[in-house]
Amino acid sequence: MRVLWIIFLTVFIVDCSTKSDVEVKIEKGDSNLSIVPQNIRQYSSELDATSTKVSQSKFEKQYFSIWNSPTTLGDKDSVQWAFNTFKFGKSYAENLQLHNQEFFDEMKNNSDFENYLSLNKRAISLKEVNVRAFPTDRPLLRDPQKAGEGFPFDYLQNSTVHANKPLLVTHYSKDREWVHIFSSFAYGWVKVNEITFLEKKYTDLWQKAEQILITKENEPIYSLNGEFLFKSKIGMMFALIDENETEYTVLTVSSYKSTQPLFLKSKISKQSANKGILSFSTENMDLIVDEMLESNYGWGGMYGQRDCSSTLRDLYTPFGIWLPRNSYQQSKVGDVLSLEELSDEEKITTIKEKAIPFKTLLYKKGHIVLYVGTFNDEIIVFQNTWGIRTKENGVEGRFIVGKTIFSTLFIGENLKDYDAEAGLLKNLTSMNTLR
Repeated sequence: MRVLWIIFLTVFIVDCSTKSDVEVKIEKGDSNLSIVPQNIRQYSSELDATSTKVSQSKFEKQYFSIWNSPTTLGDKDSVQWAFNTFKFGKSYAENLQLHNQEFFDEMKNNSDFENYLSLNKRAISLKEVNVRAFPTDRPLLRDPQKAGEGFPFDYLQNSTVHANKPLLVTHYSKDREWVHIFSSFAYGWVKVNEITFLEKKYTDLWQKAEQILITKENEPIYSLNGEFLFKSKIGMMFALIDENETEYTVLTVSSYKSTQPLFLKSKISKQSANKGILSFSTENMDLIVDEMLESNYGWGGMYGQRDCSSTLRDLYTPFGIWLPRNSYQQSKVGDVLSLEELSDEEKITTIKEKAIPFKTLLYKKGHIVLYVGTFNDEIIVFQNTWGIRTKENGVEGRFIVGKTIFSTLFIGENLKDYDAEAGLLKNLTSMNTLR
């Protein structure tokens, strides 16, 4: 146990209290999906544990970076990208009617970017929070009459951050209901009652502690007096206070007196967490993917779910592998190989020859998947996807999948109205192997 952490505990802590080998069952006769086993153990034997070298200290540096490198924040113009992107005439509200100009004017005024970077205070999230492009809970949709638009694609949903994640607050909204924050991987607006501020001396001590990483989803986490705080999510990391044979005692944070922090202790079962990063082994990959397979599709992490890129980001976190938040940025990590000039057959050959199971990501515009190996000589990928594009009599549609699955690169090809031009394999533009 690190010495400075023990000092912190003495002074500041307040005591309060195997899955079966199922298949994806898809209606309408999509045999491409229905024959692909949804058991990680079907593929994880191809994992090469020796191909991964990670550093606990490097990972922690990235995890806590927003508390230590505020000079990396974007300039005032760049962080206001949403006001240049979403405008009157093309943006729909929750009633499926167009937002009026007054909505955009109100958002611009309340965002108060004249005071951007006037605060720059360290903070932490108190629960799983939505990070919004405007300071509002109201959605902004594209034309809901078009396939692939409307629900669940609220374009004001930037991302989510898990409970007790490091944040930096740049400034308040004018009405002071919202704060503009940066995490280590996303930025935007969260409600002021969803965060609490921390002094630098506490964040410094926090980082000196040993850390545990969550390995199980949706386990309730309580203070020692039984007060519910939040549920566990893979991707969380907590400072370790103590441990016994079966449990870790960790630091958690609540709030009192508005945004003042209340430091608590919580107990987490050793079956739900690991001290330090996991080794990149078949057993550990089975453990994490089993949990991730329970996740439905959630655009931008909405409804406590995940989209394609947050699925991969959280999957790698327990292994100490750091990924950016969006699919395009993830496709640039590691050793990148373009697939743009290749035929479908050449792409298949290249992937089979050069991709490394559980280390290679395959990217097409707006979507990213993880290569896990082959099954019956077919390339298999792990992905969280909303749906498969269809076209009937020239009219575009969607066949909804809406969850995390294993599939081939020909997913949906047996659907009656499958749009071959939108196929996953056809539209792959690159592959990248994580180091």
